[in-house]
Amino acid sequence: MTVISDPLRFARQENSCQGCPIRERALCAHCTDSELDRLEVMKSYRTWRAGEVVMCEGDDPDFVASVVSGCATLTRTSEDGRAQMVGLLLPSDFVGRPGRATAPYEIAAASDLTLCMFRKAPFEKLTAEMPHLHTRLLEMALDELDAARDWMFLLARKTAREKVATFLLALLRRAPNASARRMEIPLSREAIASYLGLTIETVSRQITALRKEGLIELEGARGIFCPDLSRLAEVAGADEDGGLVA
Repeated sequence: MTVISDPLRFARQENSCQGCPIRERALCAHCTDSELDRLEVMKSYRTWRAGEVVMCEGDDPDFVASVVSGCATLTRTSEDGRAQMVGLLLPSDFVGRPGRATAPYEIAAASDLTLCMFRKAPFEKLTAEMPHLHTRLLEMALDELDAARDWMFLLARKTAREKVATFLLALLRRAPNASARRMEIPLSREAIASYLGLTIETVSRQITALRKEGLIELEGARGIFCPDLSRLAEVAGADEDGGLVA
């Protein structure tokens, strides 16, 4: 069952593509004004609450989308029923694969999640007519492949300290207002542990250690502030752009 089948939960937004908070990083980043106009006619927005399933593994979704705000998890389940989180979707990430019939993962909202959505069939037709859209899809697919390889390296070679620092750094750099160096962590510590291949106790110890060293400050239950991203990047073993995580 594809959750998107309920049309009553769609909502049109009055904001134009030009004012979109992910405009410079999303699928439409290189589109011309006329191409944006064509996309705007066919788009719709929908929000899921934290914990709600966007699509199930094996579904045949009738849409593709860009994440406007919030965070979603990607989960695979083995034949014996064991589930493993294999990725995150953050603002500007693309959801769905044109030309692919079934979803390879379960996608669930880790926090309140808003998607900018396009019906799959009209969108696939549009990509054939809009070279900027087709090129951007390829760029994003290659970026995702690079990120997956980086993540394989992280899981195999990095220490628990480096894993937690890399995870926090990636989230901070992808936050809606990254220059503020502040955000709400969208995952529970249990979910972070699953994602990083660590125990909850290890994640908690590493976060506490980073706080004691002044690399991060904790604000409330899930708030985090980083006084100096470059120092956190050094601990994470990341490059200047900070990203081993997509």
